[in-house]
Amino acid sequence: MIPDYKITLARPQDISQIPGIELAAITLLEDYASESVQSEISNEADLEKAQANGRLWVALSGGEPVGFAHVIILKSGLPHLEELDVHPDHGRRGIGTQLVKTVCEWVTHKKYPTLTLTTFREPPFNMPFYRKLGFRQLPQESFTADLRAIVDHETKRGLDPEKRVVMIWRPV
Repeated sequence: MIPDYKITLARPQDISQIPGIELAAITLLEDYASESVQSEISNEADLEKAQANGRLWVALSGGEPVGFAHVIILKSGLPHLEELDVHPDHGRRGIGTQLVKTVCEWVTHKKYPTLTLTTFREPPFNMPFYRKLGFRQLPQESFTADLRAIVDHETKRGLDPEKRVVMIWRPV
């Protein structure tokens, strides 16, 4: 655990603070993300559903959320890390790493065979970050219909698929 921070399942009252974390975190991607996605925030109903189903974790500092991890379940029944953000004021302290490790422990505990995500290739706090945590790039020919749909949806939202990567993690 990281001193002064606690990783825990999100509480209902944490949901209203997640948009502020997202909007602050996206500023780190200004050079990589299109303007069309720089003001996007997670759908509140989706967050509420994830919280109610134990698929939304927060990093708390003084009882207030400063980071979060949101997992969705794909049509195939497999988990996908939909969003991971840490407020820049709390960055570079291992919070993102602890959030990802918590999600991976959950995946292992639930006996899922994999966890997937999409992220940017270039920034060091994206693809290289996940690679250090055991994620591997998934070649396009290995994409499931669910993953193809996610990439297509991201493209329609203005994210360049050439700058994105699909990654997969498997429990040991």
